[in-house]
Amino acid sequence: MDFPQSLKLARKNLLEKMPVESLEEINSTTKLLHSKVIPQSLKVGDVVPNFVLPNKNGQLIEIQEILKQGTAVISFYRGTWCQFCSLELKALQQALPAIHMLGGTLMAISPQTFIDSSDSVEEFNFETLVDKRNQLARQFGIVFEIPEKSRIHYENIGISLPRYNGDESFELPIPATFIVNQDVKIHYAFVDSD
Repeated sequence: MDFPQSLKLARKNLLEKMPVESLEEINSTTKLLHSKVIPQSLKVGDVVPNFVLPNKNGQLIEIQEILKQGTAVISFYRGTWCQFCSLELKALQQALPAIHMLGGTLMAISPQTFIDSSDSVEEFNFETLVDKRNQLARQFGIVFEIPEKSRIHYENIGISLPRYNGDESFELPIPATFIVNQDVKIHYAFVDSD
């Protein structure tokens, strides 16, 4: 199945689980919040903060060490509970040979703990890292909080952000991808609400 078909199937599955009104509420609220956050995010030419995050095996991964080897592709995602983020991770897995051929290392970062995501990240041949409480995503300027009125819609389809993320913040990163050169500067930034 190709990516556009997978995307259509994910939307169909979501509509089957959630009433249209709930989906519209989440989409409109999320887009409004994103429109306020996106202008604050890191841009091309900005220096990325140094960070050290654990991977699925508990090993600490430091960006400075990755950059010694070449370019880093950093992708922030909400969690594997999000069908669209899971599709993105699968697309990144398909792009992995091209990333490696160009001398890059791919890292996917989420606030979701590995307690609830370890099985779903096992299929990927790139680093999946936990950004507890979105501390790194906040430094990239891409964190938003799910408003209280929208939280019930997530709960109604079985998405418990406190359980997945291990905290009560209801904060998520906007899905974003950054390409960072060895000089620690962002060469490419894609931050989008959709």
